[in-house]
Amino acid sequence: MRPSDSVEAPRLAGQLEAQSRPVQQWWALTGRGVSKVFRNGEVIFAFISPMFLAVCFYLPLKSIMDATPGMNYGQFLMPIIILQSVSFAASSAAMRSAFDGAQGINTRFRVLPMPAAVPMLARTATNAMLLAISLVCGAVACLLIGWRPEGGVTGTLALVGLVALVGLMFALLADGIGLVAGSPEATSQAMALPTLILGMLSTGFVPITQFPEWIQPFARNQPISQLTTAMRAFDSGTATWELVRPSLWWCAALAAAAVVLLILGNRKLRS
Repeated sequence: MRPSDSVEAPRLAGQLEAQSRPVQQWWALTGRGVSKVFRNGEVIFAFISPMFLAVCFYLPLKSIMDATPGMNYGQFLMPIIILQSVSFAASSAAMRSAFDGAQGINTRFRVLPMPAAVPMLARTATNAMLLAISLVCGAVACLLIGWRPEGGVTGTLALVGLVALVGLMFALLADGIGLVAGSPEATSQAMALPTLILGMLSTGFVPITQFPEWIQPFARNQPISQLTTAMRAFDSGTATWELVRPSLWWCAALAAAAVVLLILGNRKLRS
């Protein structure tokens, strides 16, 4: 912990006591979160993360995958790179929530004349800002490896809308994980392992036919694969309700899990 972090909570508390209106309190906390995003270099990593994934998978696999009839690997890889950007924003959200808990900032907020929802809404606004930056950086990385939007205006807007929805659900879920886990170390493990396993066992990197037959049902139906399928459908202009519906159900499941974790995390703060 930096020396400045030990005095941040009392100083911030004093500022918030002077700003008694909830909107002003939310604005002050959001400004604090946004400034830390830039100060900690998260914006830089928002670009490095998708670029690193693109280089690690696109360069070694391009010649193999492009040999498959009708395959443009840059186009194929786009969804998983975008989802990696979303995952980075969610991981940052979880760590931000966990650090606030570890530093005692969330505990200090409870004794201030402030609605309980203000800190969470401020973190959500900060996470949404970082999510928007991450999506732009992910799109730039995809364009650099050859992806081009082919779904027209409607398909591209639907693609962006789906990714934004998934990103917000991920961020809320990650915020709840950070509150419940309580420590940055536990939060890091809780976020990294599921993302790594589901990402590697998905159709984001290779077609389903490249998996052993015994694991294909799991690889086809798990959430990352369902999301990549819907994103490719929007991007190619071939989206149907049957292709998109599973992704929306997974978004609903993420929202339900986020609500449960946020409730548990806020109860933990009050105990």
